[in-house]
Amino acid sequence: MAPPVRYCIPGERLCNLEEGSPGSGTYTRHGYIFSSLAGCLTKSSENGALPVVSVMRETESQFLPDVGTIVTCKVSSINSRFAKVHILYVGSTPLKNSFRGTIRKEDVRATEKDKVEIYKSFRPGDIVLAKVISLGDAQSNYLLTTAENELGVVVAHSESGVQMVPISWCEMQCPKTHTKEFRKVARVQPEFLQT
Repeated sequence: MAPPVRYCIPGERLCNLEEGSPGSGTYTRHGYIFSSLAGCLTKSSENGALPVVSVMRETESQFLPDVGTIVTCKVSSINSRFAKVHILYVGSTPLKNSFRGTIRKEDVRATEKDKVEIYKSFRPGDIVLAKVISLGDAQSNYLLTTAENELGVVVAHSESGVQMVPISWCEMQCPKTHTKEFRKVARVQPEFLQT
């Protein structure tokens, strides 16, 4: 007979870290695993390892950005300290609802962090590949980084509305007007290119 389905609510303590490892829909605090979603508790173990404790929603499960995942986002606004973005894709999976994210000035690139200027890295409307470094909650955004060669702006339009072409890791050029604009350009990997 199958074990009864256990439902849990956000913030409910599920087990301690000695009994399992955290999976999707959970978070850890003070040595315990807690639910971050309302849904069904699942435990799955492979090769006798600690079971992975996850919480799945009953309805069509919404894919959530997780720490370490690559996300595709669109820049909505910038200021001198950070860029605000809307997360549109997790990996290659489109999201039903976009999530808000923030790329702080110090998370734009790995070197010379003190010399970063947000307006020379991103502009509103840019499509950016970024990595999640911290989860958000109801009040705050996901914290994202572009501090890797493979991360940064992948699509940008010039002031004349034409899609620009990358010419270096920090510049893009408009093929129509030949004007150059500063960006934190991503070296796009083959798995992110559409065939």
